[in-house]
Amino acid sequence: MSRLIDPLVVGRVIGEVLDSFNPSVKMLVTYNSNKLVFNGHELYPSAVASKPRVEVQGGDMRSFFTLVMTDPDAPGPSDPYLREHLHWIVTDIPGTTDASFGREMVSYESPRPNIGIHRFVFVLFKQQRRQAVSPPSSTDYFSTRRFAEENDLGLPVAAVFFNSQRETAARRR
Repeated sequence: MSRLIDPLVVGRVIGEVLDSFNPSVKMLVTYNSNKLVFNGHELYPSAVASKPRVEVQGGDMRSFFTLVMTDPDAPGPSDPYLREHLHWIVTDIPGTTDASFGREMVSYESPRPNIGIHRFVFVLFKQQRRQAVSPPSSTDYFSTRRFAEENDLGLPVAAVFFNSQRETAARRR
């Protein structure tokens, strides 16, 4: 019954980006040291311009994690033909630390949606071993599922998403 009200299901993250999974690690994503990401909340592009702090709470220092951030609504939610657009990959994040301790494989790209409301999804995978992840060939037409399969990452251990849309000049003030 609880899966029916899961915000990842309601937001179509499970289904369009991920298969159903049971979260086993806590992941906290914070922008500008005070804007915590909650499923489905809206953050303006100006608030997410700099890379966030992503904390992994769970596992231990012998566990390593991979973080993926994508936009499944690129270039626009009504015709997301670039699905998914990759915004960031960090690998080899030790458990109980944050992404700054990992290896940035794809540099953070700030969300800049032009049309409609976009979802930006953070997905955390537990690695089988350190330095086991290969970079993707492109940031467009990325598939989180395929990436996980190709790198033997299995199902996610945590995920969270926020919504964002283009800012008007008045909103940026």
